[in-house]
Amino acid sequence: MSADSMNKIPGEKLLELLYWMMLTRRIDDRCEALFKQGCFPGGIFSQEGHEAISVGSAILLEEGDAIAPMHRDLGAYLVRGMSPGRIFAQAMGRQGAPSGGRDVNTHGLGDISLRIFGYVSHLPQSMGIALGAAYSFLYRKEDRVALTYFGDGASSEGGCHEALNLAAVLKAPVVFILENNQYAYSTPIEKQCLVENLSIRAEGYGIPGVTIDGTDVISVMETTREAIDRARGGDGPTLIECKNLRLKGHAAHDPADYIPPDLLRRWKKRDPISLFRERLENSGLLDKNTLAELQSRVEAETEAGVEWAEASPWPEAATLEEDVFSDA
Repeated sequence: MSADSMNKIPGEKLLELLYWMMLTRRIDDRCEALFKQGCFPGGIFSQEGHEAISVGSAILLEEGDAIAPMHRDLGAYLVRGMSPGRIFAQAMGRQGAPSGGRDVNTHGLGDISLRIFGYVSHLPQSMGIALGAAYSFLYRKEDRVALTYFGDGASSEGGCHEALNLAAVLKAPVVFILENNQYAYSTPIEKQCLVENLSIRAEGYGIPGVTIDGTDVISVMETTREAIDRARGGDGPTLIECKNLRLKGHAAHDPADYIPPDLLRRWKKRDPISLFRERLENSGLLDKNTLAELQSRVEAETEAGVEWAEASPWPEAATLEEDVFSDA
């Protein structure tokens, strides 16, 4: 992140970025604690190390735009208006959740009123959904864009390449963010493919592809801004590869002991929140009092969310078959 890039952004916006990243991390940590206490009937996926990607990209969307986040994009849900309480209620299986208690995972976190399309478990199917939304904008001549995320593992799936190709052909207003956290569950990237940068695959479809540091929230923000402007201007999709490391296992049950300790230590030194906070301090935008205020706000909102979710009732058994689709 260059000093020039930071200087172009108002101080209030920079502090807002830090706030969203801190809130994402705190909710993530709280979810892990609640999971270990047996409060969540489903599984959880840690966001640690991904905060800069989800926050730095989603914060640029306008109200009518669409987003299809993944399971490590909690920051995107928050930025788009999903309250902490509804997120906790989702994990607890309560009525106040976006899914009404019919899912206890991030799969059911979609909310059409917020223009959030729920995460699809079978990766990378969210890419096709985001492309569908983008095509609808194109068809209706609406000034809107769609944004979606997928991982390095998903980039090896056929659905990824079908979506990239069709988006390119249609010049659809969609931005694809590839979160290359170097492990598809336990499979390292070097055992998936031989290319150094996955963004090079964009060339095969005739669209721009760029690789950036996924721990640098300003780099994510500025690169995504260019891609969104390009899409909104009618020039089609962009593939952005954000390199980072998933700092915990695939899910709460996974100790991630397959990640070499030295690699993990190196990336922990590049924690996106710590790096950004240090740069704000060095620039004079963040002092001890401001940081304390942010921490207090984040803690209060997180705990209020937990209390709200715990007060939300369980779904009524009589409603079991409502709002559920089946082709049986």
